[in-house]
Amino acid sequence: MNLCDYTHWVFDMDGTLTVAVHDFAAIRRALEIPPEADILHYLAALPEADSKAKHAWLLEHERELAMGSKPAPGAVELIRALCARNCRIGILTRNAQELAYVTLEAIGIAECFNRAEVLGRDEAPPKPHPGGLQHFIERWQVQPSDVVMVGDHRIDLECGRAAGTRTVLVNAPENTWPELADDHAVDCFALAQRIARA
Repeated sequence: MNLCDYTHWVFDMDGTLTVAVHDFAAIRRALEIPPEADILHYLAALPEADSKAKHAWLLEHERELAMGSKPAPGAVELIRALCARNCRIGILTRNAQELAYVTLEAIGIAECFNRAEVLGRDEAPPKPHPGGLQHFIERWQVQPSDVVMVGDHRIDLECGRAAGTRTVLVNAPENTWPELADDHAVDCFALAQRIARA
């Protein structure tokens, strides 16, 4: 199938629909997390009091970033193009759901998304676990192969692969993970142009 034929799309948030601003190395230092550790998995394994305190710090840090979010090149055009085609669209982010709403409002496309179709780290297992995508597949009553997962990082692509969806890498000059990405666009604007031409 051509990408233009797909009507069910799930997007990563940070670095995909927004300009990436998270300094993960600094976050790990602030929270005393080893450089090679996954932040969310590391926090989940801590004693409850420590985990709660560090999650609270992370949430406030991310809130500041969310309020200042800028759209990635072409992200607004891409989402509006899909909405114009009556596509179903969702968000699957490792950020908190409430901050995903803040981000969508900051970049001017909040009205394009059903709030129930914005999943954060508390609504679905963190990517690359496929649980969030499986939720969308069941909610939309479609086959995995009918859904496109769009992201800027290998964990987005691994998530799509594990769920059986089509995968698209964006905001990268070349396809760094050809074994995981079915398709590639240098930015969201290039992808939006392909959708608009259909």
